[in-house]
Amino acid sequence: MLEPLAAERPAEERRAHYALVTRQLDALLEGEDDWIAALATVACELHHGFQYFHWTGFYRAVSTELLVIGPYQGGHGCLRIPFSRGVCGAAARTRATQLVPDVHAFPGHIACASTTLSEVVVPVVTPTGDLLAVLDVDSDLAAAFTDDDRVGLEAIAAGLGRRFATRGLG
Repeated sequence: MLEPLAAERPAEERRAHYALVTRQLDALLEGEDDWIAALATVACELHHGFQYFHWTGFYRAVSTELLVIGPYQGGHGCLRIPFSRGVCGAAARTRATQLVPDVHAFPGHIACASTTLSEVVVPVVTPTGDLLAVLDVDSDLAAAFTDDDRVGLEAIAAGLGRRFATRGLG
């Protein structure tokens, strides 16, 4: 397992760490065709790979308007999130990454954990644009996530979208 990266590390170290984590995930997921096993592995590796990741997990798109909790690491998460609510709902609805430096300033933020101060949510989308899930990462540090986190997490989510392109909802 890689040494966890601290939030205050320089951008070039963040980028290098994401490259290492991505290579490790590629090796771990080689030949894996089980959706839940893949999500659980990604959540675990990310959560333990970055010190500033307080909650790391997936919400699965089970309909065109509802996310249901999937594999995660950290305290309890919200069980169901409609596309119309919160940071996860916004990412699902728009199919665009939501990088939120201050969750208290985000209209309609759902406080699943009172200690969360910043959040990044990345949609997991197939090459044809079907939403499979969202990858949600919370931090108990304000403005913990940078554009380097966005880029790294988007690459991981895109890989899942390609790998499970025929998965469909659920």
